[in-house]
Amino acid sequence: MTEPSEQEHSLGDLERELTLLSRHFIAARGPRIGQSLDRSAYVLLTRLESGDPLTLKELAHTFQADVSTINRQIGAMLKQGLVERIEATAKGGARTFRPTPLGLERLEADRAISRAGAARLIEAAGWSGERTQQFLTLMIEFNHGIEQLEGLAWDRSTRTRDGSATE
Repeated sequence: MTEPSEQEHSLGDLERELTLLSRHFIAARGPRIGQSLDRSAYVLLTRLESGDPLTLKELAHTFQADVSTINRQIGAMLKQGLVERIEATAKGGARTFRPTPLGLERLEADRAISRAGAARLIEAAGWSGERTQQFLTLMIEFNHGIEQLEGLAWDRSTRTRDGSATE
């Protein structure tokens, strides 16, 4: 058996560290006390708050999931009043979905808990604002590269309650 190359070691280390980062980030938010959205609603609302309303097919493509899975998740969100359906759009007559004011309100409340968890992690790491910004820049570059590879660009602007976009 051949010894793993330096690149193979680095990729193994990267995989482990990304796994740990995911675990630490989720754990830093603490128990879901105070959070009202399940993970799928949180992620879908995060995508729907940016850009134009999307169809089930577009959401399925974005998340690389089956349309039936997205349909179930959106159906639950419709019942909770988190999203609304827009009939017969310019997108080939397909229904599109956008967040409701309630959905955006609950997303922002859960996001505040998530941001507090991120702040605890940065504090625990002892990072300065500059170091945190460097990490953010690298994460954005990394995610952009993945999005280009997969053809799944993520609009990073967000919509305010009045429907206007922000960067």
